[in-house]
Amino acid sequence: MADNISISKAAPEDSGRRWYVAHTKPRCEKKLLDHCLRDRIAATLPCYPSAHKYRGKTVVFQKPLFPGYVFLQIEPRLSSVIRQSDYVANLLTVHDQATLEQQLAEIQLALESGLEVHLAPTIGEGMRVRIKAGPLRGVEGWVEKRHGVDTVLLRLDFISQAAAVRLGADVLEPV
Repeated sequence: MADNISISKAAPEDSGRRWYVAHTKPRCEKKLLDHCLRDRIAATLPCYPSAHKYRGKTVVFQKPLFPGYVFLQIEPRLSSVIRQSDYVANLLTVHDQATLEQQLAEIQLALESGLEVHLAPTIGEGMRVRIKAGPLRGVEGWVEKRHGVDTVLLRLDFISQAAAVRLGADVLEPV
């Protein structure tokens, strides 16, 4: 796999190509991308750099921004060929082509900007969540309110009474 953050080949609008979203089998996003590139199929896999330390060395990996999904631009007649790939669990039809194309372009722009981009869990009011880091790690509660992008007011129920804690959304995971 190349070190590209995202690989995409645009097709002329009159080519008959349409956007599809391939839901891949577990951990097969890069394999499907390589398969598509070999077969000259336009494919996009937005990735972000993720650093891990191994025995004192820092190694940077490109991780899919949307695990389990690869965006394809193909002619409708080729959809059955893609569905038969060993890497594809399902092929989703995109009904709003223009919106998907615009959103992919915006994500690509954000990735190329050098800003830190990562998958944001969908955490909204009323959701049950677990704290995954810090002194309250493992505690479960309910999201009472969202304050902006990164702050959550979490309600923890004790003996039929609630205590509220303000935490960053990045330390919460949906239960």
